[in-house]
Amino acid sequence: RMLLLNIHTLDWDQDILSWFGIPPSALPAVFPSSGEMARTDPEAFLGGTIPIAGNAGDQQAATFGQACFRPGMAKNSYGTALAVMLNIGEKPAPPSKNGLMVDVGWKIGQRVEYCLEGVIFNGGASVGWVKNGLRAIQSAAECSVLAEKVPDSMGTYFVPALTGLGSPYWDMYARGLIIGITRGTTIEHIARAALEAIAYQSRDVLEAMASDSGTTVKSLRVDGGGTQSDLLMQFQSDILGIPVERPVVTEMTALGAGYLAGLGVGFW
Repeated sequence: RMLLLNIHTLDWDQDILSWFGIPPSALPAVFPSSGEMARTDPEAFLGGTIPIAGNAGDQQAATFGQACFRPGMAKNSYGTALAVMLNIGEKPAPPSKNGLMVDVGWKIGQRVEYCLEGVIFNGGASVGWVKNGLRAIQSAAECSVLAEKVPDSMGTYFVPALTGLGSPYWDMYARGLIIGITRGTTIEHIARAALEAIAYQSRDVLEAMASDSGTTVKSLRVDGGGTQSDLLMQFQSDILGIPVERPVVTEMTALGAGYLAGLGVGFW
């Protein structure tokens, strides 16, 4: 509590370092996300040097790779966990009232852009549980195949709080539920409920972002392994009421880092 009360009065460059006894020389220099910041050792790369010119966290890089360059543009990465990012522009937002994080998206030159971030613990992990926990499927792709065999979940809902709930709830004690089961419920309905749960959690985060930012997202750009499920992508679009834009290249973290590096060396 003392840290939370006093942290806004601190000089980040000096007070926090001295507080924890950390010499400034122990920390790396801070550089923009794009621009040459170092070069590789010539002995390590066949006598040549390679500039290091792109630097971003994985979700920031994915957001840049998705070209979410304007406020109000959002992306969602469908992996084991999910990460929803919303560009909010050049002014940092106040602390979220809805369980989100405010991040630096990237800095290019003197321009800094900020993002709201929502983390969902169990995205593809819930499909993994259907595979490894229930042993109902042989591969993640089979979950979508089963789900497509039924028109809906027949009132079955899956709350995949397998490791608690992340954004916007942050409840480490939450536990998973499968509810609405009847004698007519089949593994196909449970598979569909598992996929739909991913979309419902994403909607929760996007609604929290709309509340925090006052911005209505007009489309959602997507990447990651979960985007291979046509059913999931269509259901996501249906419950959001906006287009879901799936690119040809879905490994957006690497693409975004490449974009930043290319800009940093003047390749484009």
